[in-house]
Amino acid sequence: MNYARAAAVLAATALATPALATAEDYILDASHSQILFTYDHLGYSTTYNMFSGFEGEISFNQEDPAASSVSVSFPVRTMFTGWEARFDHFMGDDFFAAAEDEMVTFQSTSIEVTGEDTALITGDLTLNGVTQSVVLDTKLNQVGMHPMAEKPWAGFDATTTLLRSDFNVGAFAPFVSDEVEVQISIEAMQAE
Repeated sequence: MNYARAAAVLAATALATPALATAEDYILDASHSQILFTYDHLGYSTTYNMFSGFEGEISFNQEDPAASSVSVSFPVRTMFTGWEARFDHFMGDDFFAAAEDEMVTFQSTSIEVTGEDTALITGDLTLNGVTQSVVLDTKLNQVGMHPMAEKPWAGFDATTTLLRSDFNVGAFAPFVSDEVEVQISIEAMQAE
């Protein structure tokens, strides 16, 4: 390639690209954001539970995703098990002994972009009074104008695996698996 032509293309690209892209603030859409977690129960079944209706904020820099951040929090007692006796057991002394105001929080500490629409989001997860660093394997599903809300919107999926024992809720392991598979799907609207 001709070096003069290459230099001209680079100069034109530099002029067309904003010097510094800025992050936009997004607020989670509680009605379309869920955290599903599953574990093996004695080898007989996979048990499914969910958190939904939680709050959070994303500072999303579409031009430089590594400069983004995410913060989420919700009461542990918003867990949905589908069976009241299981919920009561989880909130009891064998597991969380959860007070009404006990919160689960996640605050990102770094983002490593791994592909055009994928990233590893590392952050501090606080659960049951214990804070551990976890990595969310994340995919940007879509970003654009929401057709009904008529405002900018973004959607993400993420997965991770946690060890219950890391958060002092490892009762009955290994019969009930210590490993918990976590699937996250969220939508977020641009803040006004």
